[in-house]
Amino acid sequence: MPNAGWSGVGERGIYRLTYALGTLQRGDIPNLNRDEYRVTSEASPDYNCIAWAAGDDTDWWWPDPDPDSNNYWPDTAPFEEILSSFRVLFESLGYRECASAELEPGFEKVALFADADGWPTHAARQLPNGNWSSKLGRWQDIEHQSLYALAGSASPYGNVALLLRRPSDPD
Repeated sequence: MPNAGWSGVGERGIYRLTYALGTLQRGDIPNLNRDEYRVTSEASPDYNCIAWAAGDDTDWWWPDPDPDSNNYWPDTAPFEEILSSFRVLFESLGYRECASAELEPGFEKVALFADADGWPTHAARQLPNGNWSSKLGRWQDIEHQSLYALAGSASPYGNVALLLRRPSDPD
C-alpha cells in the first residue's frame, strides 16, 4: 500500500487526488474542523468522488491517460483532465449549470471543485435534506452541511468551481 498522503500526479501539474486506505481524521481537510460532518461509509478504493456524484459506487471515474489504468470514463465526455470535460460528463447525465448551492425542491445538485489553476479535483452531490455527500479519494463517504467544509486555499480540493442541477426523479 502506498504511503498515506495527497499526491499531485499528471500532465501540466494536474491534481489527480489519491489517498491510501485510511481513516478520515479531523484536520485532514482543514475546514472540516469548522463544519459538521459524519462518515457514511467504510473506506473503499473501488470508486471516487466523480463516480459517487454520478451515482456509481463500483467504478473509479477519471479521464486517466495511462492505458493500464482501470479507470472508467464515459464516451459522452472528452477524455481530458479539464473542468469542461467534467461539465460535459454531468451534462450527459442531465445536469445543467445553476447559480446556487441552496436546496431546491424537485432538483438534484452536483458541485465540481477545482484547484487555483482551474483543474478539477472533486465532486459532491446534494442530499434531499440539503446536506452534501462526498467520497474523499480512497477514504470514506461523508455527509457534510456545507460545500465550503471541503473548500479553501488550504484544502487539497480547492474551491467550488461549478454548480449543476437536474430534475429529480419523481417517486
